[in-house]
Amino acid sequence: MRIQVKRIYDEPDDSDGKRIFVERLWPRGKKKDELRIDAWEKSVAPSSELRKWFSHDPAKWDEFKRKYWAELGGNPKIEELKEYARRGTLTLLFSAKDRDRNSAVALKEYLEKS
Repeated sequence: MRIQVKRIYDEPDDSDGKRIFVERLWPRGKKKDELRIDAWEKSVAPSSELRKWFSHDPAKWDEFKRKYWAELGGNPKIEELKEYARRGTLTLLFSAKDRDRNSAVALKEYLEKS
């Protein structure tokens, strides 16, 4: 399984494989026709309440992951994402400024562990 994460503002690459935007809110300053994505999967993004609570506070990272992973339990899109990764490269796209602690990083870890 090959899963990578990239910021949506980064240039697409031919090695990205399936490019899935995995946030609930559309990225600021971007029009839909400007971005090369295969799908926008809001259903695997953290709930609005959890996203607002986390507010990209590094001190909340571990608890954010635990709560987010609980939200992902039973989500039918998870198997679909894992299947993409089994067939080739899956690139999870995010718009947050923090490249190390964001929902795409947490989702990648969840997919690799489950």
